Amino acid sequence: MTLNESNFIIPNWPAPANIKALQTTRTGGLSQIPYHSLNFGDHVGDDALTVASNRQLLNPFVPAEPLWLKQIHSTIAVDATLASCLPEADAVYSKQKNVVCAVMTADCLPILLCDKTGTTVAAIHAGWRGLLNGVIESTIKSLEIAPQNILAWFGPAIGPTAFEVGRDVYDGFNHHDARSIQAFTLQNQSQKWLANIYQLARLRLESIGVRSISGGDDCTYSDKERFFSFRRDGDTGRMATLIWFE
Repeated sequence: MTLNESNFIIPNWPAPANIKALQTTRTGGLSQIPYHSLNFGDHVGDDALTVASNRQLLNPFVPAEPLWLKQIHSTIAVDATLASCLPEADAVYSKQKNVVCAVMTADCLPILLCDKTGTTVAAIHAGWRGLLNGVIESTIKSLEIAPQNILAWFGPAIGPTAFEVGRDVYDGFNHHDARSIQAFTLQNQSQKWLANIYQLARLRLESIGVRSISGGDDCTYSDKERFFSFRRDGDTGRMATLIWFE
């Protein structure tokens, strides 16, 4: 079993040439139903040896083993060069060459960051909790780079026609920033809203001065052939979003 370009999405963004990034899809791996087939999540009930084999399939495409996180919907960002194995965090960054930062998702929003000089990279796992509580802001603070010099790319996440949330989510975002109301659509007076996680993340980035934002065109929930979706399937795999610089 080998992977090829059809198993990846290559981010389309104005990053420097030495920035390298990959977004996996659900295709090309070894996992069986319901994790079929390129599952990178070792916490979802899939066979551990199969997950390890899926991760090994990445070897020809990355310069080193990625730092895999234990994601906990936090605002914690860790330096990949200093972190211990499997740190509890939801963002990872590096200022050293050929260090691979990675996050895993199956509806939550993966965000890649780099600077315009190609000397810093980061990957963020932004579920609604982390997004609300400031995982984007804490990661950018850790980078110690002026926001206007940062580029961002949004990977595949649950789309605005599928992401139903309750009043707690609606109130939380609007309390933080009244402009967030534009990212919600009320569902038939049911006290449920459809949320646009891409728009909510864009507002957070723009509010701290990040202006170059790309991606955000895919919906994990509606595209069953290419993407895992926890909301759609429950027991399912996880995709990986990876970044490094040469």
